Amino acid sequence: MIANLAQLAAEETKQNPLVPAGPELLIGTIAFAIVFFFFWKKLLPNINKVLEERRAAIEGGIEEADAMKVEAQSVLEQYKAQLAEARHEAARLRQEAQEQGAALIAEMRAEGQRQREEIVVAGHSQIEADRKAAAQTLRQDVGKLATELAGKLVGESLEDHARQSRVIDRFLDELEEKAEATR
Repeated sequence: MIANLAQLAAEETKQNPLVPAGPELLIGTIAFAIVFFFFWKKLLPNINKVLEERRAAIEGGIEEADAMKVEAQSVLEQYKAQLAEARHEAARLRQEAQEQGAALIAEMRAEGQRQREEIVVAGHSQIEADRKAAAQTLRQDVGKLATELAGKLVGESLEDHARQSRVIDRFLDELEEKAEATR
């Protein structure tokens, strides 16, 4: 027996260690076929189904992303158009405001000029009225003084109003003529 075992051990050592024995090879092949069949019939369809769902979800996501990108581009173009329109409107309003401001300034200047001219005319009128009043008062005062002085010089009373007015007017006219001659 020991000799048989030694002989079997020698035969086994002669065989290639990478190649399994016949019965093991047969059992391994059958087990592989069973596992392969199980994978092929049960797991492979489930795996393919999951992969197909994933592919569809990814493609749907890509299509949705493309659609959203197109929509976003459309919204961006609309926004840019609205922004350009708003800028144009703002520029138009700014221009109108400047024109209105210029017109208002011109109107205010014209009104100021008109008021200034009214004030100047009123001032000239007041000055002329004051000058006439002063001249009248001066005529009266000078007339009284001249009448009193003439009355004292002549020695008679110049109480007659008509005579007094003629003397005063003649005296003042002579003064005015002398004043104009000296100018």
